[in-house]
Amino acid sequence: MKFSFKHSLTLLSGVAALAVAPAAFAQSCGSVTIANMNWQSAEVLANIDKLILSKGYGCEVELVPGDTMPTLTSMMEKGKPDVAPEAWINAVREPLDAAVKSGKLHYAAASLVDGGIEGWWIPKFLADAHPEIKTIDDALNHPELFPAPEDAKKGAVHNCPSGWNCQITTGNAFKAWDAKKRNFVLVDTGSAAGLDGSIAKANERKQGWLGYYWAPTAILGTYAMVKLDAGVPYDDKAFKSCNTKADCAQPARTDWAKSEVLTVITDRFKKAGGPAVDYLNKRGWNNETVNTLLSWMHSNQATGEDGARYFLKNQAAVWTPWVSPEVAKKIQASL
Repeated sequence: MKFSFKHSLTLLSGVAALAVAPAAFAQSCGSVTIANMNWQSAEVLANIDKLILSKGYGCEVELVPGDTMPTLTSMMEKGKPDVAPEAWINAVREPLDAAVKSGKLHYAAASLVDGGIEGWWIPKFLADAHPEIKTIDDALNHPELFPAPEDAKKGAVHNCPSGWNCQITTGNAFKAWDAKKRNFVLVDTGSAAGLDGSIAKANERKQGWLGYYWAPTAILGTYAMVKLDAGVPYDDKAFKSCNTKADCAQPARTDWAKSEVLTVITDRFKKAGGPAVDYLNKRGWNNETVNTLLSWMHSNQATGEDGARYFLKNQAAVWTPWVSPEVAKKIQASL
């Protein structure tokens, strides 16, 4: 068969187009920077996003160190990084809403579909044995069920470590509910390890425990705990004006606010990310899933990347709805 010069050029162009097509697809997402926040649930989510965006969508992904205020401030002022996977936005709601309204930033999916949860908890085995205990008031009516470490004749409320804001709010809740008059003492747990250790010890010995904690966390994936109903709604004005202050003279009885935890992306990435943005608009998990994964990570001394790979290998039913079947196959083939 005789080929003209024109036909040869056409053929070569077609071959070249086929050769670069996969590369072009791989670059369609472009480069993206993801904030790797300095707590475990955010760290593993950042690594999940990295694996899915790189293996499933061909993005060039870089994880950068982050924390709530510095990361979101940088995104608002500099447009970097591109993605904050787990942004606890309650503390920065006003400026963040303004940045979204102006088009600089965008809210994607709720990272934690249940929200971040704070409050006073008791072990599930004790809640099952005493179904009458449903509220903070109910628990404080029974100091004998929550013996203090130094004086078993008194009940104990376990507090947050020194320097944490929850140490102040728990101390003020202790005063608001008149716990001292009800024969309780406030126990200083000393550190995060001390707080976790007190929960572990109580569950393993089947002893009562009452105190502040939050979700999602590894310890709640290891030990079944029940959050007590505050018995009153959240009072934003009272909580922020007094209950969060160390010198609060008359703290109010108020529930803790449920923290809204969202994925935040820059306008640049929303416009450049293509189908990868659709993934971030769908991706979210519940606290039970996160608690279980964090517990596995803690038991296995796993890194964020280890946890991400374990999750993608073992929880396909959770994450495959976030992506198309074609993308899911690519990701599964890469693991």
